This record gives sequence, C-alpha cells and structure tokens, in this order.
Amino acid sequence: MKTLVLATNNKHKLKEFKEILTGYEVLSLNDIKFVGDIDETGTTFEENAILKAKTISEFLRKKDLHYMVIADDSGLSVDSLQGAPGVYSARYAGNHNDKANRDKLLSELKDKPRTAFFTCAIAVCYIDGTCKTFIGKTFGEIATEERGSTDFGYDCIFYSNDLKKTFGEATEEEKNSVSHRGRAINEMLKSI
Repeated sequence: MKTLVLATNNKHKLKEFKEILTGYEVLSLNDIKFVGDIDETGTTFEENAILKAKTISEFLRKKDLHYMVIADDSGLSVDSLQGAPGVYSARYAGNHNDKANRDKLLSELKDKPRTAFFTCAIAVCYIDGTCKTFIGKTFGEIATEERGSTDFGYDCIFYSNDLKKTFGEATEEEKNSVSHRGRAINEMLKSI
C-alpha cells in the first residue's frame, strides 16, 4: 500500500480523504510530527494548496522521508457576493468558527440571488519534487436556513444541484460522490 502525507490536521478533511483514498495509507501532519502553521498567503485556492504541499514536501526532504504530499485548499463562492467568501471561507466572520461564518453569509444574502459553488484545489508534490494541481467544483445555491445534521463548514446551508438536498442532509457517501473535494481527488487519482 502506498503512503502519502495529507498536509492537514483537520480531522473532518482527513476523514473525507481517507474515505476516498482507500488504497493508500494517509498520514496527517501530526503523524509526521510537523508542528506549526503554514500561512495561506495565496490569492487563489490553487496558490494556497501549492504553498502547503511544497512546505510539507521540503519538511519531509529535510528529514530524509520520501512520501508524496497532497494538500488542498477549498471554499465557497457566492455569485451575488462577487465570489466571496472564496479563499477566506474558513475565516469569513473573522475567525475559524463555522457557525459564525454561516450566520454572516446568511445575513449578507437577504434579498440577493443565492447561486453558489464550492471549489477544491489539490496540489500534489511527488517524491521527485515536481508538483501538479487538480481542480474540482460542485454547484448549487445557499439555502435560507440550516438543514441537516452535519454542521461542518457550510454543508448545512449548501443545497447541492446534484443531490437535491444540502450537504448537511447527505450521507458521507452521497456527499463524496459529488463534492468539490471528491471530484478533485478523482482527477488526482488518474495521475498518482
């Protein structure tokens, strides 16, 4: 079984990747003893994903560890808000509080069109040092209220065009089959 490092300590994201990458051993930043933060200074999802993957790839090389590294950056874009929250999705309300982010978004969308999409950019740094990116998107709209039991990120207010329900109402399998992350991972799997 191939081993790869996922540049995250986010338990929910790690769980999603492990559920899709069943043929791989997926290590987290905790597993490789990486301590600290990686500043996401990019202006696009792709730039942030590359930044994270390259940082961890260099960290591993210094420790003489030879693993492929994958990193993702993802977020929600609302058409009537000119793409916001975008790369600031996780800290849209000024912090990393999912409920506060959803509340702010719902407040800003009163009397505005609600079409939206999620984007996921995955960067892969191969053992030889080369990097490649993969993009996945999923489309829908923002519901007027929270629906479902999953309160991760914006899931309970994102109504999926594919599923005809919010991600918060979907099973993990349903969500992974149409999500931005699932689609980006499937593109990635064609080349690793």
